[in-house]
Amino acid sequence: MDALILQILNGLDKGSAYALIALGLTLIFGTLGVVNFAHGAIFMIGAFCAVTLSKILNLSYETIDPNQTDFLGNPLKVKTPYVESLFGPEIGASLIDWAVPLAIIFSIPIMLAVGYIMERGLIKHFYKREHADQILVTFGLAIVLQEIIKYFYGANPIQTPSPDALSGVANVGAVFGMDIVYPVWRIVYFCFAAVIIAAVFSFLQFTTFGMVVRAGMADRETVGLLGIDIDRRFTIMFGIAAAVAGLAGVMYTPINSPNYHMGMDFLVLSFVVVVVGGMGSLPGAVLAGFMLGILESFASMNAIKSLIPGIDQIIIYVVAIIILLTRPRGLMGRKGVMEE
Repeated sequence: MDALILQILNGLDKGSAYALIALGLTLIFGTLGVVNFAHGAIFMIGAFCAVTLSKILNLSYETIDPNQTDFLGNPLKVKTPYVESLFGPEIGASLIDWAVPLAIIFSIPIMLAVGYIMERGLIKHFYKREHADQILVTFGLAIVLQEIIKYFYGANPIQTPSPDALSGVANVGAVFGMDIVYPVWRIVYFCFAAVIIAAVFSFLQFTTFGMVVRAGMADRETVGLLGIDIDRRFTIMFGIAAAVAGLAGVMYTPINSPNYHMGMDFLVLSFVVVVVGGMGSLPGAVLAGFMLGILESFASMNAIKSLIPGIDQIIIYVVAIIILLTRPRGLMGRKGVMEE
């Protein structure tokens, strides 16, 4: 039972990342009808926003400390971060320690701007083109962004630790009378994903802006005839979708050290999640993300891999094939989406 609960927790951890990226993908496809293969790159940019803020906060200058000497008795040069000079040693050290959570605030305007520029500068020219054209141009954009990150940050993964207060483990099994420990930051990531998902659904369901967007997703022409600038709202939704993916990347940095190809690693899996959940279905994307994350977690157990070697690498695709053979529109797909 302990092993089962642990694998479910691992699955929720992976599923949170899948669900957040797939949610952004579905928002873009549902509003604009664009198959955006650059969405994984947006996730990567979010992760490197956290890396960038961490590097900024760690910028330091050298001073000579007469109280510290080397083995010859010469005073040592000591590096002092600028934030410690500006805010004091305690506050400065806390800012450096909490760089990843602070990157949430730092990344939101950046990701909104990235989404807006991407949509206005490139994507809008492909609204009425074939989906194959959209895939090719956005995939090319993803490669360009990937190489830019590689040029400025290098090819090696960059460690970005979580705050010390959230870097340990918690006994999550104590509630059930079990001894199950799990990393605190992974629990934080799952809770963060749940909050973001709930916020997106609440925004679409309970705000006037969201209601208009949902109406435009269902019947764009009719909403436009009512005198509503639906294109501007859809552009804003593109920015929101980019922010969702970016925040997912920011909070994932302590779990998986950022590297230039992490966007591609998640992109293919996220598209599988979107297809399994049903193209254009937001609840389907979230449901499929968590479901496939849990299945992948169970498939990675040694007992399962000893029975079926390599199953952990293909389980998501096997499940996708089975679901699409039995339900061609996915779990919660709508009639007419990508069926013309």
